[in-house]
Amino acid sequence: MRVLIIKLTSMGDLMHAFPALTDAVQHVPNISFDWVVDESFADVPQWHPAVNRVITTAHRRWKKNIVQTWKDGEFSSFHQQLNDEDYDVVIDLQSNLKSACVSWLRKGTVHGYDKRSCREKPAHWAYKKQYAVSLRQHAIERQRELFSKIFNYPAPAPMAHFECDYGVDLQTYLLPSIALPKKYIVCVHNASWPTKLWPITYWRELVERVSQQGFSVLLPCGSDQEYVRAQEIADDFPQAIALPKMRLNEMAAIMSNAQAAVCSDTGLAHMAAVASTPAITLYAVTDTMLIGTAGKNQQHIEACAEQASPAMENITVDRVWQSLLPLLNQ
Repeated sequence: MRVLIIKLTSMGDLMHAFPALTDAVQHVPNISFDWVVDESFADVPQWHPAVNRVITTAHRRWKKNIVQTWKDGEFSSFHQQLNDEDYDVVIDLQSNLKSACVSWLRKGTVHGYDKRSCREKPAHWAYKKQYAVSLRQHAIERQRELFSKIFNYPAPAPMAHFECDYGVDLQTYLLPSIALPKKYIVCVHNASWPTKLWPITYWRELVERVSQQGFSVLLPCGSDQEYVRAQEIADDFPQAIALPKMRLNEMAAIMSNAQAAVCSDTGLAHMAAVASTPAITLYAVTDTMLIGTAGKNQQHIEACAEQASPAMENITVDRVWQSLLPLLNQ
């Protein structure tokens, strides 16, 4: 059976789909997947062994100059790639307006969440086959339930929150060609929302403590602005390295070989979960029961819930250190 998945972004959301694919492989003979994804995250779907072909969109880039994109033929090329293969099932796993636009462009029947289950209304209008799935469960379980309904196999029992099976081995990817220390942790200081950023002074204090234990600290980035922030955190610490922007496959290899990770609430935190790298993720504005990191060796530290407006600065360095130190001594 050939299946096309439409799920464009973001990094963590893409990885949340892996357990559903793993379930389907176990229940549906000879099932395989193609995947439509944003070009920025094209590496991610290929991490799952059941994914064959990746079709990329560039909607973030396209919308900056729609007329030129049309003239260059990128729209028509994408439309052709989207429709040049026949599939037994097409699934919109994202269920927002961007993915619904792609679903409209795909010929034939598209499956997806119904109007009470989709992330953004009226995305459900793009789906000829609609399914009711509870919103009050983790995104991983929502997708597993949706797959069980589409492919007509028994609904899987919910996974224990920290025992999630992604069916992915990130150890197979090669480390980048840059020189790396033998013993390191990854500090994911960056995030897409300012409300998810732990203060730079806190990161610097944590780097100092980690360095005193004989470990180096790697600080990844996804943009020039984030690289400057990483440099500011690493300044004056010889064992701290601000990493340049790199491919996600290379970052996956770095994360897989880390002793541990401390993460903001962002995509690389979910990468740590997929890699089963012991990780502590810091939360202030996210409902961890719905989209928090899930998998082996994962911990959550949340800002004080009793406060009217929980904020990242309410998570102290001491609190993080108490969870991290045992991981360094393993």
